[in-house]
Amino acid sequence: NIDGGRSRVKIPSGSQSGRQMRLRAKGMPSVRGGGVGDMFIELQVETPVNLTARQKEILQEFEALSSNNSPESQGFFTKVKRFWDGVKGQD
Repeated sequence: NIDGGRSRVKIPSGSQSGRQMRLRAKGMPSVRGGGVGDMFIELQVETPVNLTARQKEILQEFEALSSNNSPESQGFFTKVKRFWDGVKGQD
């Protein structure tokens, strides 16, 4: 909350980075009085790093079983591979 309190937010499965959610009546008080505004939050999904060989294998199996359940045009594992290639290039 804007006042320093806490709120629980239920994140729907499959939520992607950039999705915005509104927390009603958790924002700033109205300047003219008469209530509290809404707070908007934006999700940032974090990709796991330092995966073990078995974890990578499981992701490859998941990719093989997945068909068109990704909202992006490229497959999930393709993105993970590109991410790993970028991390390795930074070493």
